[in-house]
Amino acid sequence: MFPRLALTRLRRLAVALSLAAVVPAGANVAHAEEVTVFAAASLKTAMDEIAPAFAAETGDRLVVSLAGSSALARQIQAGAPADLFISANTSWMDTLERDGLIRSDTRRDLLANSIVLVAHGKDAEKVTIGPDLDLAGLLAADPSGSGRLAMALVEAVPAGIYGKAALVSLGLWDSVSAKVAQADNVRAALALVATGEAPYGIVYATDASAEDDVSVVGTFPADSHPPIVYPAALTGSATSVAAERALDFLSGDTARAAFERQGFVILD
Repeated sequence: MFPRLALTRLRRLAVALSLAAVVPAGANVAHAEEVTVFAAASLKTAMDEIAPAFAAETGDRLVVSLAGSSALARQIQAGAPADLFISANTSWMDTLERDGLIRSDTRRDLLANSIVLVAHGKDAEKVTIGPDLDLAGLLAADPSGSGRLAMALVEAVPAGIYGKAALVSLGLWDSVSAKVAQADNVRAALALVATGEAPYGIVYATDASAEDDVSVVGTFPADSHPPIVYPAALTGSATSVAAERALDFLSGDTARAAFERQGFVILD
């Protein structure tokens, strides 16, 4: 039998060891903070990797809310308590800046992307995307009969806005607009193609790489749509040092590597 004092010390040692196993090295537990990040849905895979890396390095926690940039911007306009906003286009960030809802001095262009035409399955035939593409014919040939083109909301969500702009620029929009199946965000549009509910879709190149059940059949020319830029900024309500650390972390080596693995082009 161990003396009572020895047992007490053993229990304390066990507790200390268990805490050491779950608290990141170098973390200041007493001052750990949560940072709420509103991020475009197309950033999901990268943010899934970045959030735990940030926690391991700082002890602070990223709480990431993912949706279409338009929905997130409107939530910030309505007073949602976000600390950091990463948009998939500059327009929504411009809107928040005009409204005085971001800290303009922290705004930076973080990433660039491209849009692609994806098809259900892994062995779809490649096409050349240009004015001569018979996209309507491809949709009509869908064996399932749905013949839908999955896109994010074409008047609100950046991926949809870019996609429509490209189709209009190439003279293809009028022939397929009636067949467009609009989704709340680009990941939802991707899911329609992955599950076979739509034979084709227009998504970011980075989203396509995150889904095993789709294949990229063509990339839209860069000059067929506005540049795809992801700006990031602290919101007007962000006051913590942790939020500033989070924004800086997104430009650091660890985050840059995560973004590059998903196919993003680093701008900052």
